[in-house]
Amino acid sequence: MAAKDLYEKDFYKVLGVDKKSTPEEIKKKYRSLARDLHPDKTQGDSALEEKFKAVSEAYDILSDPKKRAEYDEARSLFERGGFRAPTGGAGGGGDFSDIFGGGNPQDIFANLFGGAGMRRGPRKGQDLQTESTITFKESIFGTTLELKLSADGRTQNITARVPAGVNDGAKIRVKGKGAAGEAGPGDLFILLTVKAHPIFSRKGENLLLTLPVTFAEATLGADIKVPTLAGDDVTVRLAPGTPTGRVLRVKGRGITKGHTVGDLLVTIDVQVPRRVEGEALDALKKFAELTAEHDVRSEFITKAKL
Repeated sequence: MAAKDLYEKDFYKVLGVDKKSTPEEIKKKYRSLARDLHPDKTQGDSALEEKFKAVSEAYDILSDPKKRAEYDEARSLFERGGFRAPTGGAGGGGDFSDIFGGGNPQDIFANLFGGAGMRRGPRKGQDLQTESTITFKESIFGTTLELKLSADGRTQNITARVPAGVNDGAKIRVKGKGAAGEAGPGDLFILLTVKAHPIFSRKGENLLLTLPVTFAEATLGADIKVPTLAGDDVTVRLAPGTPTGRVLRVKGRGITKGHTVGDLLVTIDVQVPRRVEGEALDALKKFAELTAEHDVRSEFITKAKL
């Protein structure tokens, strides 16, 4: 691809998004297009295959904050007529040396986009992109994907390792599994979607869990077993009078990513019985009588009047 193609192409138009679109909006739009245009669906339709490649190329630039910023700057200069060969005289738009200190547009775009516009001689094949969905647990501990990919009229089985600790929307690269080319095949990029877990979530390298406890446990205090994503249990201690919303930290039971190990953060959720009968109801009424002098809303009402 010629370097000027990188700034002459309107990648936002290719994806059908606005220049002010958020990364999440761009990712959502790309996934929708990629599903419709994937070679497995288009079955050898060359026009749709080219569109799939164009969409993948646009997403590769716009999904990377640094590449997107550089592209936006270059595109803005191009639209203002800033990319012109030096003329040494007047004539609208100015020359490149004024804007980039004597830089050559081909060299500049080679630096911006990793040399994509400067290849000479035999070229590698087109990079391809596909999608795969993994479980939350697989995203935390890593997994191996077994995929079947159809491209260039051929089907190949792909084995790819997903490292531990990946986030939803991460891309992993499989070298040499893209389209064929004179200088060898391109690479395959796999866009990952992580399924939500019924009880666990994550924030950075920490795992999050909301733990239901009874009114009695929260009031009197208790030692409670908590499940972990690894499959074993840990015990957390509730102090007497623990309120809803209190967060207990279990060190080192979060996500391991490189040399970093996160924690398990347990948020307490005190469950109030919907119905109380018999002796339990009598005991609760007696408890209410014995604690009637304790007005839990007095400070609240005072603050409301400020």
